[in-house]
Amino acid sequence: MADDLDRLLDEVERRLCRLPGCEAGGHRHGGGEEAAAAAKEEGRSSELFLSADSSEEDLDSIIDEICNDSSFTKTPLKLKSNSASLTPERNSAVIQAHRKRCSPVYLGGSFSPHGIGTNISKRTCDQLRCTACDFRVSLFNDYIWDQSCDYLFFRNNMPELSKLRAKMIKKKGARAYACQCSWRSIDELTDLQTDQQLRWVCGKHAE
Repeated sequence: MADDLDRLLDEVERRLCRLPGCEAGGHRHGGGEEAAAAAKEEGRSSELFLSADSSEEDLDSIIDEICNDSSFTKTPLKLKSNSASLTPERNSAVIQAHRKRCSPVYLGGSFSPHGIGTNISKRTCDQLRCTACDFRVSLFNDYIWDQSCDYLFFRNNMPELSKLRAKMIKKKGARAYACQCSWRSIDELTDLQTDQQLRWVCGKHAE
């Protein structure tokens, strides 16, 4: 009877603890408690490992979501300039500041090269402007003005070439100048300062 009871207890311990190495006899109950404690510790360690693994997986998934989120897409940075942006008026002023005037101003025939006139480079000015009528001075190579031209003719017809041709005479090497109030026929290089009646000035050249 006692032997049957011991066998029954051994079977119960093996099934509960699932430890085939549990000792029988006098250490039956002590061995069962140690086995249970060991199993519990093993389960706790497994939970810790699983928890650590799941935490790493959660962290990786969070990083992936942040990287794939469209709201975190890199956008080009707009660098703020230290200097104020140039408005059309300021831009025009800057361009004007970099233009040069003829000094002295020369007139000349069609054989005389035009450009920025200086004492060294004597070029005829092709950017003339009249300060009296505020008109740009037109020039026509290989032409002179007819002697019958008068103030009203240019006042009414400038700057329409089709009407001006009525009093233009062909002359090779000459150049006809005119604004709305003054006109000249030039054959050779002439310093504008020698003609005190003209109110023409250089309107500046682009460099």
